Amino acid sequence: MEDNKKVKKQVELSESDIERLELLQKANEKVGKQLSIDSEKGNLVEVDELRELIGKEFENPEEKYNIYYKGIRNLLMAYLPKGKEFKEVRDIIYDEKNIFLNLGKRKSDNNGIRGGDGRMTFQPVMNEILDIIVTWVAKSQNPFDIYRSFYELNEKHSYGHEEYDKSALNVAKAMFKLSEK
Repeated sequence: MEDNKKVKKQVELSESDIERLELLQKANEKVGKQLSIDSEKGNLVEVDELRELIGKEFENPEEKYNIYYKGIRNLLMAYLPKGKEFKEVRDIIYDEKNIFLNLGKRKSDNNGIRGGDGRMTFQPVMNEILDIIVTWVAKSQNPFDIYRSFYELNEKHSYGHEEYDKSALNVAKAMFKLSEK
């Protein structure tokens, strides 16, 4: 009686069920490899995930350090206006930079705590903003122009901008207006 039930269950499996079971069994046989469907030929292809992972470039901590400290930070500190009278201007520019580096996280979202650190962002993000800064240093060095560049970069990525009190908001608006060409 027991044997009849097993035979009956085996008979109930369709060809597609058997094929699925075989695929599942193959997938479990090889760790680190995955079956994928070749979209051009329509057949199954074995993908070696570990080899692909090793082949990709990883984030390089030393390079990130150099990009952030010797590039982004150093250039902004060297070319933005110095002194107490320009602190608010610098802070507004740094806020736009940090929103971009933190992929849209703003201090005003969490009562002054951004919840991210721009120094730890992805290397391509750092490189993008470094390119903007280098271009700014080469062409303009006008602080309002770099503010506009960061502002537009955040607009492009739909990150938004920092929320300021009325005084700082007026300064930010004036900076944006003065950067118009």
